[in-house]
This record gives sequence, structure tokens and C-alpha cells, in this order.
Amino acid sequence: MIISVASGKGGTGKTTIAVSLALSLENVQFIDCDVEEPNAHIFLKPAIKERKKAHVLVPEIDLAKCTFCGKCAQICVYNALAVLPPADNNKKGNILVFEQLCHSCGACTALCPENAIKEVNREIGAIEYGSSIQMDFIHGKLNIGEAMSPPLIRQVKQQINPEKTVIIDAPPGTSCPVIASIQESDYSILVTEPTPFGLNDLVLAVEVLRKLKIPFGVVINRADLGNDKTEKYCQKEKIPILMKVPFKKEIAQVYSKGEALVQAFPEYRKEFRGIFETIKNAKPG
Repeated sequence: MIISVASGKGGTGKTTIAVSLALSLENVQFIDCDVEEPNAHIFLKPAIKERKKAHVLVPEIDLAKCTFCGKCAQICVYNALAVLPPADNNKKGNILVFEQLCHSCGACTALCPENAIKEVNREIGAIEYGSSIQMDFIHGKLNIGEAMSPPLIRQVKQQINPEKTVIIDAPPGTSCPVIASIQESDYSILVTEPTPFGLNDLVLAVEVLRKLKIPFGVVINRADLGNDKTEKYCQKEKIPILMKVPFKKEIAQVYSKGEALVQAFPEYRKEFRGIFETIKNAKPG
């Protein structure tokens, strides 16, 4: 079973819930897909055993073969290629490749009439493998300055072990990285907070999951901090509230020290196991 933990906004406690759920179960594989700023390792403290570079394919132009016909730039919907044909008084032309705009679709390579384009690897980050307590651990680290994280997220997810209960810590928000992370999930947990911003972004996340037809439920973190509008919204939309985590100074102190909630407060393990049982019995759709 693949369970993704997501949130419409950052700072709701998504990683806290993902880590606590993973630590409450057995035979777990934890995958941190927040590749732009992974932080689950701070709480799980895995022993990293292997590190592999992650690459994407980008076009490389052989100017000796190129006739500067412009077909490669015409076919590229992401404007990753610009053709500069030779000037009248200069026999030299050039093709500009904007590698960070390239989506590695391969269309330019396939359609070049002169076979002047080949695809080469470009490093975008790394995938690290390790283990933590009773679970396998994998996360991705995107290189600083990279414009797109979904290619790395997809490579991280290729390491999913179907023989284990997989917990995916997704990036915050509702944009492309989140979609790449939560796709193919059997269930998704949305972590929110009872504030106007939290509710607004929860509504957006709910719309995404309904479009993707992924079953989901909500965990309300710092449940007694704001108002009851989030809870009323869930009731109105018939969204199951899986758990409420109270707003406590002691929990914040534990988090600030890089400790997992269920390790500092073992009584929460029962609640997280209860969430897992609810998820197993959830109806698809």
C-alpha cells in the first residue's frame, strides 16, 4: 500500500505526521519526495548507505550536420531551443539549448531531418538510500538552481518497494511536484491547520485529490489553535477527519529538537495505527 502525506500549504506539520505514521507501523519504506528541501531525515536519522546521481536527457546539437531549418525549435512547446541561422556575411549559425526548460520529451531528436541532435545526460540532483530503525529510507536532493523537481521525484518513486507499506512525504502546495509525488497513491493524508490560510489551501488540495480520484482523509494539526471552520468544511464535504493533534508547547519543543512525535509521546502510536486501519478499510474512489 502506498500512502502519501500532503498539504495545501507549508508549515502544517506534514512531515511530523508522515514520520510518526511510519514509526508506528512495521515493514515500512519511507520516501521523502520533497526534493527541494527534504527534512524527514532530521527526524528519522537514517544511515545513508548509497548515493546515486540523478540525470535527465537534454539535446546536444551537432552544428556540423545542422542546416538551421528550425524544426527543432518549432516542435518544442517549452521553448527550450532557439535557432540562430547564419547571417548573410557569416557562415556560422548556432542553436541555443536552454537545458533547464527542457522536459526531456525527445521530440527534437526524433524529428530532426539531419539527425543532428542526440540526447545526453544532465545531472539534476541525487538519490540517497539508507535505513532508519525498522524502515527503509529514500530521499531525493535537487541541485540548487534547478527549475523543475518532478523529473527527480519520478526517479525517486521508481524505487518504491511494493512488498512494503510505503509512506511518501510529498512537497507542500498543489502544483506539479505534488502531483508527481501523490500519483499512484492508494490513499492520501492531507495535513492542515484550523486557520483561514490552512482552510483555503486545504480546499485546493481536496480538489486535486478528487480530480486524481485518490481516496483521502484529513489530519488537523494544532487543532485547538484557530477556529472550527476547517472541521465544519470537512463535515460538509463528508471528508473523514483521521486525527486531531492539539496545540501544545511540549510538541513544539520536541519538533524543534528534531525528535519524532511518537518517540517523545508513545501514546500517539495507537492513534497512528488507528489511522492506518481506517485507511486499509477505506473505499476506493
